[in-house]
Amino acid sequence: MNDARSYAREHAPRFRQQYETLLRIPTVSTLPQYSGDVERAAQWLARDMRAIGMDSAEVLHLPGGRHPLVLGEWHGAGESAPTVLLYAHYDVQPAAMEDGWDSDPFEPVERDGRLYCRGSVDSKLHVMSQLKALESLLASPGGGPVNIKLLLEGEEESGSESISAFMAQQPQRVRSDVAVISDGVVLAPQQPSLVYALRGIVTMELHVEGPAQDLHSGHFGGTLHNPLQALAEIVAQLHDADGRVSVPGFYDDVVEADAAERAQLAHSNAWSERDWEAVAAAPLHYGEPGFNTQERIGLRPTLEINGLNGGYSGPGFKTVLPQRAMAKISCRLVPQQDPQRIFDLLQQHVAAITPPTVRGELRQLEMGSPAALLGRDTRAMRAAAAAYEHAWGVAPLFERAGGSIPVTYALQEVCEELVIMGFGYRDGRAHGPNENVHVDSLERGVNAAIHFLQGIGATYNSLQV
Repeated sequence: MNDARSYAREHAPRFRQQYETLLRIPTVSTLPQYSGDVERAAQWLARDMRAIGMDSAEVLHLPGGRHPLVLGEWHGAGESAPTVLLYAHYDVQPAAMEDGWDSDPFEPVERDGRLYCRGSVDSKLHVMSQLKALESLLASPGGGPVNIKLLLEGEEESGSESISAFMAQQPQRVRSDVAVISDGVVLAPQQPSLVYALRGIVTMELHVEGPAQDLHSGHFGGTLHNPLQALAEIVAQLHDADGRVSVPGFYDDVVEADAAERAQLAHSNAWSERDWEAVAAAPLHYGEPGFNTQERIGLRPTLEINGLNGGYSGPGFKTVLPQRAMAKISCRLVPQQDPQRIFDLLQQHVAAITPPTVRGELRQLEMGSPAALLGRDTRAMRAAAAAYEHAWGVAPLFERAGGSIPVTYALQEVCEELVIMGFGYRDGRAHGPNENVHVDSLERGVNAAIHFLQGIGATYNSLQV
């Protein structure tokens, strides 16, 4: 059972080099100029899958998709063994020096025990942890204890069109006994955590129009409703003074957590508070009364204003009345909330509060996905908890995450059990400048992934005896 871990320790320096090689490929899926780099990374990953002994490795280009999936399979454990699907994504968010990076965002640099590079935590850490765990298992006597499907996505940061189409058209290719979404972070370097719930998401734009064109504020000011002002008035009515969403019906389907779950979540709240103080560092907390920080992040839905645009904001000054203004809005949703219904409710509310002096339209962008709620006492979850305790030396806490992983809901439809295994840390600045990981993150990720797969294999074998 320890041969794979010995192999991983022996080859850790090479694993680190390969990790850095993948980090240097700027797999930015949202910008067309990086399409060739995303393709290059997909081919690199497929070659490595074949090199470590997987039965097959395909780079899949779906009709209408922008970037490829990579699917590797190994069925050497035999028909009686379970099949585990491992999912991660290899694309990243845009990054440039002018965003505030201290070094080239696509050149890995180690400073003070951390490795800085775009994608280092989100999510090439997870890609390489799973890939190198498989290499370690396949290089050991007897090979892997379970059959494997390794599915790597190149569009997670830009809509996941290809994987959604693939799973809808060919569900048998991903169907498995257990699915692992390898993404996300744990609470702290000294305290791992397991996520058992993700929020859903729906995104939209609110467009407000007034005059037929931009106008001179001296000639026309005071005679018409400035679209920027009207937009601000509309947006200001989406929450009450306490931070609750004011849209009628918004909370109708929210299932309140029972006392036992809230007590369990209380254990992780101290860590959420520390993270808030270190990263958010706002003047004061804000949010729904009666809920702590962890509960506001995981238990409660939100409506956020993500961007505002209109008028002139360049150097100097331009005394203009803008013809139009726009706000980008997103809702993070909890289990039982339907994204389409939430959009419809918001659309009706915006129509009701838009003044007749302007024209307003709420446009749906990406539907995203519903929230996901996982079992906390499944075989897979127990194996994951044991894997974290082995890799970190302390039992994980359970938490609800505030983010969304669109593929989660779809995987729940085709897999018997599902777990989410993240190996990064919250202080890793994912999506922001100077994204980083602790230098031991890859080794811990590989170790946890090996232990999890061995644990799943042992659990299924014991049931068959």
